Amino acid sequence: MTNPADAPTSPGPAPVEVRGLVKRYGELTAVAGVDLTVEAGDVYGYLGPNGAGKTTCLRMMLGLIRPTEGTVRLFGRDPLESVHALDGVAGFVEAPTFYPYLNGRRNLELLASFDGDDARGRIDEALETVELADRAKDRVGGYSHGMRQRLGIAAALLRDPQLLLLDEPATGLDPAGMRDMRLLIRRLADQGMTVLLSSHLLAEVEELCNRVAIVRTGKIVYEGAIAELKRSAGATYRLSTTDDERAMAVCRAQPGVGDVRVVHGRISFTADDGTVAELSQALIEAGALIQMLAPQTVTLEDLFFSLTEGDGVVDEKAPAVATR
Repeated sequence: MTNPADAPTSPGPAPVEVRGLVKRYGELTAVAGVDLTVEAGDVYGYLGPNGAGKTTCLRMMLGLIRPTEGTVRLFGRDPLESVHALDGVAGFVEAPTFYPYLNGRRNLELLASFDGDDARGRIDEALETVELADRAKDRVGGYSHGMRQRLGIAAALLRDPQLLLLDEPATGLDPAGMRDMRLLIRRLADQGMTVLLSSHLLAEVEELCNRVAIVRTGKIVYEGAIAELKRSAGATYRLSTTDDERAMAVCRAQPGVGDVRVVHGRISFTADDGTVAELSQALIEAGALIQMLAPQTVTLEDLFFSLTEGDGVVDEKAPAVATR
């Protein structure tokens, strides 16, 4: 797959620009001042725990509900001002819904009649793209959950979109279904489509997306490249010595060493390469001889939980909010 970060950005407004977005329901604030930008060619993950306001935010982006405050622009257009703001935009929020007693093709034909233009002529291509051509004459009521999700993407493709917004497209799928959904989204991105998806499947997001926004209690705590988020966290190391109690004290006293704790019986800490070399010398001088010292790969899941369940800081050296 071509890295979306390497895709050339097209001139003109960004596919999605959200500024100061707020949604309140009485005393409840579901979305609390969200700012994010999705550039052309991005595969952009919108991440957060349940109840963080992801679906509410997507509904506002599509003009399905009105924000209490703030603005949404899709290719520079306000979805609340005109239905034409959704030209070139498609997707689904929550699970796509179809007539279960009709077959897949007939459902798409009905949807194409609402879209007009050449939508009906794109049905065959859409079914091929989502690999449902051989099941198009079967009733949707007999489809698996994964097949219905893929039919939802086929319905979105009838609009010939430049921007695809998907709410939890892989939720409820078995491992094979998640693989198929990942490959489908990857194919669409390879064809130049910009994709914004919400998800709680962090391994899938890490493999698919080049940029993310992480939301906590309705607020963005990180927006930017996944690679930059990992760099900001610093490298994580695991350490075992002949005297771990003394080694813990040395680690905590060493400048540049952070997040010192015990994980699965071994000392864990974050530091850069130069600091690790100095720490090694300090451990030897303290009489805590190193038995094992190894870097650990930090994952998006590690960082997600640090940002959404901890104190909102990746480590002592990196701010919680990283802006573009």
